[in-house]
Amino acid sequence: MHTPLVNNIFSIGHQDFEQTAIEIYKFQHAQNEVYNQWCSLLQSDLQIPASLQQIPFLPVSFFKSHRITSTLFDPEQIFESSGTTFTVNSKHLIKDLNLYRESFKKAFSMFYGEISDWCIIGLLPAYLERSNSSLVLMVDELIKASKHPESGFYLYETQKLKSTLELLESKGQKTLLIGVTFALLDFAEQYTMNLKHTVIMETGGMKGRRKELTRFEVHDILKKNLGVVQIHSEYGMTELLSQAYSPGEGRFYCPPWMKVLVRDEEDPQLVSLSGSGILNVIDLANIFSCSFIATEDVGKVYEDGSFEVFGRADNSDIRGCSLLVV
Repeated sequence: MHTPLVNNIFSIGHQDFEQTAIEIYKFQHAQNEVYNQWCSLLQSDLQIPASLQQIPFLPVSFFKSHRITSTLFDPEQIFESSGTTFTVNSKHLIKDLNLYRESFKKAFSMFYGEISDWCIIGLLPAYLERSNSSLVLMVDELIKASKHPESGFYLYETQKLKSTLELLESKGQKTLLIGVTFALLDFAEQYTMNLKHTVIMETGGMKGRRKELTRFEVHDILKKNLGVVQIHSEYGMTELLSQAYSPGEGRFYCPPWMKVLVRDEEDPQLVSLSGSGILNVIDLANIFSCSFIATEDVGKVYEDGSFEVFGRADNSDIRGCSLLVV
């Protein structure tokens, strides 16, 4: 049953999203034991949802305590969230890594053009120091796909990174510097640059390394010190197989197979296509896990489907991204 669904995910049109999501709901309701039980608890397994808002969303915290799979399989990979010694990390069991590869490569090309046009530099020290990071795998694959001789990861070699960026700038090479927030801030406060051909993309992540700052404070420091007009951002999480991107000002846009909704803080089953509240994510690429995730991120969804993230709900664990409680 699921093969046609997988084949259709990345060619989906806007008008097909709702029907495809409902088909995936039916598949996961039948094949995902944890999701089935959750739907039963919500008493929402007696009817087929008539709209996206009626689909039950699984709390993201379940990935810390349960095996979330649709169909039974031996995972090709297990992605694990970052955390501290005092937190329980999420585990995302991956049936087919090619689904993840196709998702992030198609999304990147959609927002930024051909990967081969870019030099890709990853500044992800905290993530490189642990295994099973979905972000590291994504950036590593983009680095390889770029085929640029200067593409690669940097740990704490800030002087080498500065020299590389200066070389690339002198050649007018389109460059993406994608980094965890604390490492980008450390670099920007050590060096002043004037980057005209480089996109700075932050992925979140202070992880107790520095005093927590708001997104606006972070972006202002990076823009001022690195000489860029906007700071791009990536919104993803261990429990998903798709990412949304922001070209600046913290407003994110999804690829066609991903959609963000908003739920009411007082009544989690009251879900809307737009408005302010706590974010729910539909990720159709996550077909062999759960495509309907109730996150702990507070934000706003606009009528065009774009969204902002304001911080984390104040009763949630600190994860890899910043805790900016609102």
